[in-house]
Amino acid sequence: MMRVKLLLSVTILFALSTEIYAQRRSVKNEDAEETYKTFTSVGVTTNTNSGILGGAVFRQSAALGSKMFGKNAYRYLALELVNVKHPKELSTQDFVTGARLVYGKQNYLFVLRPEYGREIALFSRQDDEGISISGIVAAGPSLGFEKPYMVQYQNAGRVTTEPFDPDKSGDIIGAGSFFQGFGKSKVVPGLHIKTAMSFELSAFRDNVTGVEIGFIAEAFSRKITIMADAQNKAFFTSGYLTLYFGSKKR
Repeated sequence: MMRVKLLLSVTILFALSTEIYAQRRSVKNEDAEETYKTFTSVGVTTNTNSGILGGAVFRQSAALGSKMFGKNAYRYLALELVNVKHPKELSTQDFVTGARLVYGKQNYLFVLRPEYGREIALFSRQDDEGISISGIVAAGPSLGFEKPYMVQYQNAGRVTTEPFDPDKSGDIIGAGSFFQGFGKSKVVPGLHIKTAMSFELSAFRDNVTGVEIGFIAEAFSRKITIMADAQNKAFFTSGYLTLYFGSKKR
């Protein structure tokens, strides 16, 4: 809930800055608007279905030969790798051994999202002043990787590391290594679509720092089992925020 409020607060703040910037820009000559051929960047992202660090993003915009709605338009390509969590996930720690465990967690969900879409420059930077603001619509396939959550079972004095099974007998004394269980992962295909606003904040015209804020709707071919004995689903929605760094070629 706190992450949702934070994303909403940031969105409102940027919306207000957009209005102020639009008023300043309206008195300037549109012929001085910034243009570029390609913009390539990488970033880190967080979303309402993840922890503080939700994943990593590669994105590229390339200029099109025509305009959309009278604005400069770009082909938008991106590749995201994110971690999706269940709202009921709660990490606990054993005060004796120090081992951490998310009890009831059955699988991690990692999602690889190739994206294709359009980016429209709503307000462009003039010279080295202000910020550039653009709107983004993109869609593409989703590849969900359902990786088993490995735990350590103790039974009759013997400790084994296996995927969590709510029906298995024995005491759970902690989680296994994060790197265990990748060979047992299952791939679940799906589709997603996103809408976003991008704010380029850099003071240097060719080296850009920016923020992308948006919403994603995503559907998989079946329900994803993240938590045992919980309401798992095949359709996810989330708000996200990406901080990116990159460079432009003119």
